[in-house]
Amino acid sequence: MKNEITIIGGGLAGSEAAYQIAKRGIKVNLYEMKPNKFSPAHSNENLAEIVCSNSFKSNLHTNACGLLKEELRMLDSLLIRIADETAVPAGQALAVDREAFSERVTQELEKMDNINIIREEVGNGRVSLKQLVNDGIVIIATGPLTSDNLSKEILEITGEQDLHFYDAAAPIVLKDSIDMNIAFYGNRYEQERKKDEDVDEWKAKNKKERGSEESYINLPMNKEEYETFWNELVKAEVVELHQFEKREIFEGCMPVEVMAKRGIDTLRYGPLKPMGFSDPRTGYRPYALVQLRQDNKDATIYNIVGFQTNLKFGEQKRVFSMIPGLEHAEFAKYGVMHRNTFINSTKLLDNTYQLKKNKNIYFAGQITGVEGYVESISSGLVVGLNAVNQLLGKDKMEFSEYTMIGALAKYISTPNEKFQPMNANYGILPELEGNKISDKKIKYGKISDRAISEIRIWIEDKMLQNN
Repeated sequence: MKNEITIIGGGLAGSEAAYQIAKRGIKVNLYEMKPNKFSPAHSNENLAEIVCSNSFKSNLHTNACGLLKEELRMLDSLLIRIADETAVPAGQALAVDREAFSERVTQELEKMDNINIIREEVGNGRVSLKQLVNDGIVIIATGPLTSDNLSKEILEITGEQDLHFYDAAAPIVLKDSIDMNIAFYGNRYEQERKKDEDVDEWKAKNKKERGSEESYINLPMNKEEYETFWNELVKAEVVELHQFEKREIFEGCMPVEVMAKRGIDTLRYGPLKPMGFSDPRTGYRPYALVQLRQDNKDATIYNIVGFQTNLKFGEQKRVFSMIPGLEHAEFAKYGVMHRNTFINSTKLLDNTYQLKKNKNIYFAGQITGVEGYVESISSGLVVGLNAVNQLLGKDKMEFSEYTMIGALAKYISTPNEKFQPMNANYGILPELEGNKISDKKIKYGKISDRAISEIRIWIEDKMLQNN
């Protein structure tokens, strides 16, 4: 094996991985196809180009992304350091001058003696992924718009049938933010009151059985609640898709707002169908019903079934919070509908983002199913550290699931048939032990304190091992 590591993709994850490897004295060959070839969404020649918003989200200690940034600062993340240095006023959020940010990252990596930046597309006929993997360790960090040429090679190496997805994901909410005085557990037809069953007797029986957790949480709506919700949904603001994405919308993944515009009752015969349920508060079938499906093994987050959407994030918060039981819902992830490329990480990768079937291959960034700028940087850092240790014959560097870095790595590597990309959120971290804390700021502050303590212990352990 060569005493060097190859990285394919000079975005956020690839750039962070390159820095982490090079600072440890290992040579890096960083392949970036720009400026010879651009994806449909890229236009800047620099590395670590920011395509969408210039915001890296909140800096608060009681915010999941704020916690992740704290962890990365403690671990000497190059990209978070440069984000801090190129920040522009944005209140409690970390927003950057996007041009200055990308330019600074490029300059930092170009001046490192052991980073060789190769401006060429892998998979173009001259350089193949298979050839690079045969020569040594390779990190694939090509993002959600991986080129068609490289995508074909990734399919061959992973043995998968498909790589391109039109990412139509429904919003995900934290379970403990759902009002369970309104919501109830149960599957369709299992708890419906029979026609000849006494209402009071049924209520008593239903109340007794309500405590048993099921895969679904149900939110009943009466006629007035439904029509108010429908009216706001059909006039809510949507995100404008890129031209190359518009042709990929298909009937089976219709946005909920588009379905609603087909008629006021369309949703009631589709994802909001109330058949097979009785409202525990009344004993009768509701006018409409929203279902939430368990989204992780620990049942801490639930997705809103059938609510794939193209609404702006602020509009999702406003409109979906009108659903009874979701008035105070906290969104772990908002719904999205855009072209995306990601591998089935829960099947293919371990919690260091290493390919299970070929130890010479790591994936990093949004192609793994982590979603967001800071999350991509986090994956790049983890991969960079582990690629170095593998090359040096050392143990893997795994992060505790009590840290946001570790929780993200665990999420993308835990078997999940309904796997979809995920941002940093408190729903993927283990609950606090002991008495339940109702105040969210206090609760999240304690969870963050626990995570920071875990990172400190991790750093001390690694320093001892290296001495």
